Amino acid sequence: MSDPAPDRPIVHVIDDDEAARESLGFLLSTAGHAVRLYPAAADFLAVAAAARSGCIITDMRMPGMTGLDLINAIRAQGITPLPIIVVTGHGDVPLAVAAMKAGAGEFLEKPYSEAALLAAVANALAADADLSEREARRAQAAQRIARLSGRERDVLRGLVRGESNKVIAAALGISPRTVEVYRANLMAKTDAGSLSELVRLAMLAGVADL
Repeated sequence: MSDPAPDRPIVHVIDDDEAARESLGFLLSTAGHAVRLYPAAADFLAVAAAARSGCIITDMRMPGMTGLDLINAIRAQGITPLPIIVVTGHGDVPLAVAAMKAGAGEFLEKPYSEAALLAAVANALAADADLSEREARRAQAAQRIARLSGRERDVLRGLVRGESNKVIAAALGISPRTVEVYRANLMAKTDAGSLSELVRLAMLAGVADL
């Protein structure tokens, strides 16, 4: 399978059973998805940090690192997780429940239908696209807030708390008129069209990080 475009969502399939892995890869490719196949969880984990969009389908029972081990390792490494679908054999429902508690979004019990698998992948990719959009907005907001000086951030914290110019001025030991100047600077530097937009930017960027 040829490498997909860098910005195209990828379905990462992890299964030690070569026949099952290739069959699943063929099904997904035929359905129009970009696919990458891995014979072991450790193989995917080695590149997991570079996986930007898409989803993961992993078998639960594999030699060495199991599907549950993989999910726990992804979380332990602090990697931004892609939606995860776990595939289990008959009688492995308790394992699937443990995987969902660890962060998997869905599980399929073998034998599953092609329709069920494709529906699960569609749901996972939709969830990932929504998360990617939120992350993009957060990153953009953080970039705009990063333009501010330390004192401007102090004033912004007060505005986010709903404080008046007078209260902010007293807390910072400056005049209300100076606070007004800082507020004008905040609006100009962040390209905010209103105070409400400025506050939304601050919230998206993470007020605690200001």
